[in-house]
Amino acid sequence: MKTTQSQSTSNKGKLLKLSIIASAVTLSCLSGQLAAQEESKAGLERIEVTARKTVESLQEVPVSVTSLGAAEMLEKGMSVMTEIQQQSPNTTLQVSRGTNSTLTAFIRGVGQQDPVWGFEPGVGVYIDDVYISRPQGAVLDLFDLERVEVLRGPQGTLYGKNTIGGAIKYVTKKMSGDTEFNINATVGSYSQKDLKVMGQIPLSDNFYFGFAVATLNRDGFGEFLVAPAGEDTENYNKDVLAARFTLEYQANEDLFFRFNYDKTRDDSNAKGGYRLTDSILTDAPQPDSVYDSYSSLPTWNKVETEGMSLTVEWDINDSWAFKSVTATREGDSPTNIDFDNTPLGIFDTPATYTDEQISQEFQLNYVGDGVTFVSGAYYYDAEACGIYDAYLMAFGISIEQSGCTDTKSLAVYGQASYDITDKLSTTLGLRYTKDEKHGVVDAGVRLGQAYPNSGWVDGYVRPDYPANIVIDDTESWSRFTPRVGLEYALTDSTMFFGSYSQGFKSGMYNPRATFFQPAAAPEIVDSYEIGMKSDITDSFRLNATLFKLDYTDRQYVVNVPSDDLSEPTQRIANVGESDANGIEIEMTYVAAEGLTFTSALGTIDAEFTQVFSVDAAGNPIDLSDNFVISNTPDFTFNAGVNYAFTTDVGDFVFNGNYYYRDDYELFESPDELLRQEGYGLVNLSLVWYSDDGQWNAGLHAKNVTDEEYRVGGYNFTGGRDANGDLLPGLGGDTTLIGYYGDPRTFHLTVGYSF
Repeated sequence: MKTTQSQSTSNKGKLLKLSIIASAVTLSCLSGQLAAQEESKAGLERIEVTARKTVESLQEVPVSVTSLGAAEMLEKGMSVMTEIQQQSPNTTLQVSRGTNSTLTAFIRGVGQQDPVWGFEPGVGVYIDDVYISRPQGAVLDLFDLERVEVLRGPQGTLYGKNTIGGAIKYVTKKMSGDTEFNINATVGSYSQKDLKVMGQIPLSDNFYFGFAVATLNRDGFGEFLVAPAGEDTENYNKDVLAARFTLEYQANEDLFFRFNYDKTRDDSNAKGGYRLTDSILTDAPQPDSVYDSYSSLPTWNKVETEGMSLTVEWDINDSWAFKSVTATREGDSPTNIDFDNTPLGIFDTPATYTDEQISQEFQLNYVGDGVTFVSGAYYYDAEACGIYDAYLMAFGISIEQSGCTDTKSLAVYGQASYDITDKLSTTLGLRYTKDEKHGVVDAGVRLGQAYPNSGWVDGYVRPDYPANIVIDDTESWSRFTPRVGLEYALTDSTMFFGSYSQGFKSGMYNPRATFFQPAAAPEIVDSYEIGMKSDITDSFRLNATLFKLDYTDRQYVVNVPSDDLSEPTQRIANVGESDANGIEIEMTYVAAEGLTFTSALGTIDAEFTQVFSVDAAGNPIDLSDNFVISNTPDFTFNAGVNYAFTTDVGDFVFNGNYYYRDDYELFESPDELLRQEGYGLVNLSLVWYSDDGQWNAGLHAKNVTDEEYRVGGYNFTGGRDANGDLLPGLGGDTTLIGYYGDPRTFHLTVGYSF
């Protein structure tokens, strides 16, 4: 469903009015609730989070946090992490173009839209305190979790670099010590067939084994209308196998060990994009469905990730606690990216990405009378490598870039909260990070179509190409990132807070360089917040945050003008500055026992204040008026209702949810054909629990109105002429491609546990 700009603006105004009206209605209902609260049996849930690396109530943490528990995600039918964006204001979590497992993450206008190796994300993803360094494989399926936390704003003091937008934390369940078994089977639209098996087995009184295995399968939402002979033609399909195994040992009441192993293999096809313009070089008109495509490359794709971690927790005494987290992870992602999405190899890029990392974190924490102290040391050693062969049919060549970026990082940090009086407290934190990077880039031009490995297509043997190293360089940076905050408890249930914090994203080399370029320096974000967290009554919760971000030294790859299209030149530098101001409001209202209303509102005004590049002669070019903040709508809104009721055949829970997302651009350089107009999603769920607690079943409908909305794209046009018509760009075609979110789907899940 497509809308015009005027319709979108009108809808935006209506929705703003609706959100204000909804808030007013809720507040008016509150007055009646105040009078009757002593008689009401309804009450707000206490939510515990670890946003500050210690267990606290959500309402006591002076950080803007959204927390989703396992039961809530089950009852809403949430199955993949990108659905979390609907519950968290000013948050973008979407599947990147080209694969089903690569993540595009933005929070408050800060993120990284290009998933190439060596680039650093602006939003950190963590699984049980282990940092996931690359976007490939980061679109995680939601199973065997206790909760997910979304921390908005820079988290540079406690979580370090690359969390300048925020952090997403996956917290898996600790074992109960009893024998447990759970199986969930799902069938749904597009021949969806999922099976999840989870359980735990006590091996002794204090030694436990846990497991979780999931196979997730679905046919494509569309198809490749033309593809190489013998290739699978499903597009937007799903074929995932994931497993996690855990050993827990409770040596005594003060000492705990946990070992985790996980592996995920995604064999879903490479994702084909929808041509927003007809090809001028071959017969590839716009398909009837946005999920249909064309490809001249193989359609297979693989994203494989694997990791291990060992966690040790030691309660030294009633005040002091020690924690160690040792982890290693690796990933392998060969992929086929058909940029032009036609039956011809106009602009095709077979590529492979690999990464591996080891990390070690030590924490020493203190909780005393009026004082809480979190401290630690962190070490990180990682390598991200890649190779791609961009075939340009018009010139009969493949432009190949390959290389690796090695990163070593060492950090120490401490953060203390001190009660100045019974009502007033302060938070002071500081982190020191030293980063060192070694970048190697090999750039070459190959005659004909090249592939990263022999056997990529039948009969292909990769030649032994000579090396052409354009970058072999090492750079290091160090940074102190502080946090200063004040918290004032107006009452036992209402807290006001204000804070200043800073975060930075690591410097990086340009893996697409065709000539020597020094590394771009780190990006810096200064964040200012004023907020309130209040359980105004036993039934009404209101959390609100006003924020301001100053973003400097933004890293961008910009094209340097060249007369020879067969030799595109790019440079990476700290060319941008931007700022952002916004509001985030989250409300929960328990109207009666079993009936709960929720809403979340996010607004942001984000814009570039400076973007500079250079021309081929090195002269400055001011691009400030041509850049916008990508993947960041001005307005997001969510409204939900949860109604639980009991019958003779068991308990039922109904969930209804509406999510609205305002207009947004997919790239910093906007194009009207790639712009996504505002849209709304309606999701409905009905879950049943048996009286004995062993059986459950859920019927879920997502995107009920079947909205079409873009989540990614490519723009390889040559811009527009004086008449506004598209000009051919790299590859000689008008390549403008869109990728889309899921259509309307239904699925039924049945679960059994004992």
